[in-house]
Amino acid sequence: MQFLCKEYQDGNPRVRSLVTETRIHLVPSLNPDGYELAREAGSELGNWALGHWTEEGYDLFENFPDLASALWAAEERRLVPNKFPNHHIPIPEHYLAEDATVAVETRAVMAWMDKNPFVLGANLQGGEKLVSYPFDTARPVSETPAAAPRPLDDYEDDNPELQETPDHAIFRWLAISYASAHLTMTETFRGGCHTQDMTNAMGIVQGAKWHPRAGSMNDFSYLHTNCLELSIYLGCDKFPHESELQQEWENNKESLLTFMEQVHRGIKGLVTDQQGEPIANATIVVGGINHNIKTASGGDYWRILNPGEYRVSARAEGYNPSVKTCSVFYDIGATQCNFVLSRSNWKRIREIMAMNGNRPIRRIVPGRPMTPRERMRLRMRL
Repeated sequence: MQFLCKEYQDGNPRVRSLVTETRIHLVPSLNPDGYELAREAGSELGNWALGHWTEEGYDLFENFPDLASALWAAEERRLVPNKFPNHHIPIPEHYLAEDATVAVETRAVMAWMDKNPFVLGANLQGGEKLVSYPFDTARPVSETPAAAPRPLDDYEDDNPELQETPDHAIFRWLAISYASAHLTMTETFRGGCHTQDMTNAMGIVQGAKWHPRAGSMNDFSYLHTNCLELSIYLGCDKFPHESELQQEWENNKESLLTFMEQVHRGIKGLVTDQQGEPIANATIVVGGINHNIKTASGGDYWRILNPGEYRVSARAEGYNPSVKTCSVFYDIGATQCNFVLSRSNWKRIREIMAMNGNRPIRRIVPGRPMTPRERMRLRMRL
């Protein structure tokens, strides 16, 4: 925070561009209760678990709704996407009950996510040194859909429990953007903090491969909002000495800047009607990626994508869909891709069909008297 403010005032063009063109939200501490415990113990007496939980005993990172399991169960029943969405999955009612076992911090973060149209996020943690990306939940083997075997990449093991997100390649790009700019995260001779290096010297790993858990903030953010969220583990010492903080800052400074700049990669635009009025909650569909996003209240949207050419469509209730080809380039700077939707008659047609019990409407033959039933139906339709 100090760096962004000072460099902005000093005229640093990179920081000025980032601050001017980006809405940046910073949360100094998500778990102040745990921080107090870790601070009292200090670096020598603390361990990786100290300060991990809130005062009420909640692990905040595993306290969010498990939407991934709900999505996979719906896929098993072939309900996705016609009857069960592949994006913005609603929070289960039992989770929102007042007596639900949910931390106040978790409720606050979920309300915060619903209020702001976040695009990219990261939660900073300790206890390891790597970047973790979704899915964090491991899909049971029995629920994994049958598919043609694909060749494994060099960095992956043959693990049938791993379920990649539709944005797997984008998540890897984002994770690498942080890890590769870090001064020590990809150093092979350091190894892991507690076990062997799970990242194959790349500094990144899918959460379910490294530490499977259900109800993570990353999975919730991906399936309930437009935001792509990752976990960044900054080191093995969860409470370093004050004398070590300056070096920790130098290790992460370029990574933080590079990561935040990635929010401007992909496509962005406005969805409006023919009168120029914005359309909120319109769905943006990218061909080949089975995960959609929605426009914000002002009809604007942002979609992080890797370089390439994409077939993109915008859809909204009561409007005809619009399709465009949008190109994403390697340079930072999202491609503008706007949509103008025309009104559709389908909403009125569905209403008329529902009034008639979704049965075909009988054509009235001129000159033939109507039966009492036909006369009643006509009156109902009129």
